[in-house]
Amino acid sequence: MRHIQISLILFCLALLTGPATAQIDFDNIQLKARVGYNIGATAPLGIPASIRGIESFKLIPDFRVGFDAMYPLSEKFGIAAGLFFETKGMDGEVTTKGYHMKVKMDDAEMEGLYTGHVRQKVQQRMLTIPLQLSYRISEKVELTGGPYLSLLLAKEFSGYAFDGYLRKDDPTGAKVVMGNQEGEWATYDFSDEMRTCQLGATVGVNWDLFRRLGLSADLSWGLTGIHRSDFKTVEQTLYPIYGTIGIFYRIK
Repeated sequence: MRHIQISLILFCLALLTGPATAQIDFDNIQLKARVGYNIGATAPLGIPASIRGIESFKLIPDFRVGFDAMYPLSEKFGIAAGLFFETKGMDGEVTTKGYHMKVKMDDAEMEGLYTGHVRQKVQQRMLTIPLQLSYRISEKVELTGGPYLSLLLAKEFSGYAFDGYLRKDDPTGAKVVMGNQEGEWATYDFSDEMRTCQLGATVGVNWDLFRRLGLSADLSWGLTGIHRSDFKTVEQTLYPIYGTIGIFYRIK
């Protein structure tokens, strides 16, 4: 809740600063088209003791494309809003010990503490609306920051557990063994438990290379986890944390 309040304060500050600072002149609006590459992961804040190691992490081609409009409030400050289509995904494998899981094996669903290997795939396609304040520190360099809202168009959170065993219900429960060959795995799919709206914050920098062309770098951090708050099967809250490297073209 505190994170949401902070983002709403930033949003209100952006809205209130503009009218108080200058009368809106639409001829001064600067419009930029942007394309970028997202690099990051969906992860907890801190690695829990039940995750013993990261065996692999594969980068999934994730991109961002869209536009934003910035209105200058003064020589240095401005306010911007945008609309982007983007993808955020990951494909990784970890080893666990006593990790709480709910899996399906041979059409039977079971829950308990799992020790072994887990393969996880996350894929999200979304529309993102950022609201930002900008500060120009030089003729060519501009800093940005503010909240964003993402509306998910497609989502996936799935994977399988293999080469390990599950203790049903508690550490002394019945032992169910998972093999390391396809068909011996236990699978899971929590895609339906994912939020359709995500709230977060982003900071970034724009660097003007030429009159209309420039480079950008951004870091976005989800303030709400990717799953609904009443979903407790996964022990930790997982946040989308991504960096974006991109280019922009000043249309106006």
